[in-house]
Amino acid sequence: MKTKAVFLVDAGTGNIQSVAKALTSLGAQVHLVKTPRELAAGLVVLPGVGAFGQFITGLSSRALIEPLRAAAARGDPLLGICVGMQAFFESSEEFGDFGGLGLLPGRVVRFNETEHLKVPHTGWNQLWPQNGGGPLFKGLKEGSYVYFNHSYFCRACQQDTCAITDYIENFVSMVQRQNIYGVQFHPEKSQRVGLKILSNFLEL
Repeated sequence: MKTKAVFLVDAGTGNIQSVAKALTSLGAQVHLVKTPRELAAGLVVLPGVGAFGQFITGLSSRALIEPLRAAAARGDPLLGICVGMQAFFESSEEFGDFGGLGLLPGRVVRFNETEHLKVPHTGWNQLWPQNGGGPLFKGLKEGSYVYFNHSYFCRACQQDTCAITDYIENFVSMVQRQNIYGVQFHPEKSQRVGLKILSNFLEL
């Protein structure tokens, strides 16, 4: 694979070194983005941990929201991971009512905890492709396992859904609309399957 430059967005809300390490292991040249001038045209990865509102506030305080929207508009491939995927949507109900980047239609909502299944959803679970799975699912088998850690999930459009996962209900675990890609799980913690997904993104 030809070496690709990847712009890794740091919202200042968590440790993103594991994502950087995984991308580097695949041969990518990782450029950490903390300011608008550091975000150039190319592959963009938006990893996220913690609460939605805190994450969006972090992007806003670093003046990165409009540059990310501009990158999406010019066709740069964007990959959101966990809260980074959630940030692509219009809004979230986590600890209030917060607006997102608005790159995908839909809203982020909380799991309804049950007697037998607790929230957060933490651990290994399976991916079931929808709509062909999209480019990031290339080379993977139905039912592949990846690692999750989240209490909220995205109510996405059916046509944007690339994979679902069963926990309390069938929730959306992978999305794509044109150059916008998202995964609810952590590929950097998902061993071979996660590295394959990241590799597929690098090949776009």
